[in-house]
Amino acid sequence: MTYKCIDITDALPIIEKEVIVVDIRDAVSYQTSHMQDAINLNNDNVEAFINNSDKATPVIVCCYHGNSSKGAAEYLAAQGFADVYSLNGGFSQWSAMYPEQCEFGA
Repeated sequence: MTYKCIDITDALPIIEKEVIVVDIRDAVSYQTSHMQDAINLNNDNVEAFINNSDKATPVIVCCYHGNSSKGAAEYLAAQGFADVYSLNGGFSQWSAMYPEQCEFGA
C-alpha cells in the first residue's frame, strides 16, 4: 500500500464526497482552526482511529505545510487504508485558499 500527494484544488472535490480528513498538527493549532470535520490525530488516538475506521473510505492527511503528512499518510496506508492522500501545502495553504471550508475555535 502507498499514499498519493494531492494538491489543494484536487482535494476539494474529494472532500465534498465521503472522506475522512485527519489533522496531525498539535492540539492547540487544531483547536484554533482546522479543516471542516477534520479529526485531530495524534499518538494517543491513532490506534483507536485505525481500529475503528472503515479502511475503504478515503483518508486525507493534513499537517502545517504538507511535509509531516507524508509520513503519516504512509503509515496509514501501511495499516491497510486503501485510499490515502497527503495534502500538499497543508493547512496553511488550505486555510488561505478555502477559509469557508475551515472551522475556527477559541
